[in-house]
Amino acid sequence: MRLALALGRRGQGRVWPNPSVGCIIVNDGRIVGRGRTADGGRPHGETVALEQAGKAAQGATAYVTLEPCAHFGKTPPCASALVSAGIARVVVAAIDPNPLVSGKGIELLRAAGITVETGLLADAAERDLSGFLSGQTRHVPFVTLKLAMTLDGRIATKDGESKWITGPEARRKVHAMRATHDAVMVGGGTVRADDPSLDIRDLGIDRQPVRVVLSAGLNLPLESKLAKSARIQPLWICIGQEAAPDKISAWQSVGAKTICCATEGPALDMASVLRTLAAEGLTRVFCEGGGEVAASLLTADFVDELVVFGAGAAIGGDGRPGIAKMGVSSLSQAPHLRLISVERVGADIMSRWGR
Repeated sequence: MRLALALGRRGQGRVWPNPSVGCIIVNDGRIVGRGRTADGGRPHGETVALEQAGKAAQGATAYVTLEPCAHFGKTPPCASALVSAGIARVVVAAIDPNPLVSGKGIELLRAAGITVETGLLADAAERDLSGFLSGQTRHVPFVTLKLAMTLDGRIATKDGESKWITGPEARRKVHAMRATHDAVMVGGGTVRADDPSLDIRDLGIDRQPVRVVLSAGLNLPLESKLAKSARIQPLWICIGQEAAPDKISAWQSVGAKTICCATEGPALDMASVLRTLAAEGLTRVFCEGGGEVAASLLTADFVDELVVFGAGAAIGGDGRPGIAKMGVSSLSQAPHLRLISVERVGADIMSRWGR
């Protein structure tokens, strides 16, 4: 099962809107088939492993990280494929909460006389599949918020200079994190200040994440790197209903997709944004700021994991904070997170925090 989980993790950021499921088939103590959900979401991990196993699947045990599907979608049910292949035993880590599956896959297998065991390494599987599970149960993607800050919590000087607060090792780590998410998200202020590309570079990775920009009024420069690459790498811009039609047309003409979301005052409503992104199929979103977006996500309790890169520098109180004003007047109102890990990355410190 640990090997199946490792296979599934290789597909993170590459298979949305489907979950990245790993499958290992064992017969007489020997691995005869292995697979994960293919890029783009099909074929599923079980299908890949069964094809590799061939006739050796007869009488074998299949270890699957998520309950095999039992419904006809764009592909036949994986549970039926396991039955047809003659699998004798199936070990499942996590149960699929999708109403179209949710126990039906296990029922189908047992009805065919297959022994089914559930719950092996379930906690690990649920962590790996957290994006898909969040979409099914909460109807929003799993959100990782990344902040790169000085010792005093600043992301830029008072004049906006921010390149580079952290070192090259930390920046390389961020690119690797982008690769495990379906989308990279920033606010319009970050686009105007930094003109980012929001792609994955220097890692030999051929699949790029969707770039998501939050800009209620669509106040973004058309001469930006994002605009120039919108036909090469997907660019989605979440806008409000008051965005000017001529701006919408201009961005659509360069290849961007504009998505209308509800607003809360002058800003986009974060709940509306995330529900809309989930409806579009995104399961894992990597948010890289800026301060206003970070504050909105934390205030609305949409941060599932916070990753902070701390650099050994100090800018002072006139620098730009990593998290904007949140209106917290007492400590009891402040969001509290649980420390997961701390590690050194080059000259910087990376801490990970969870719910």
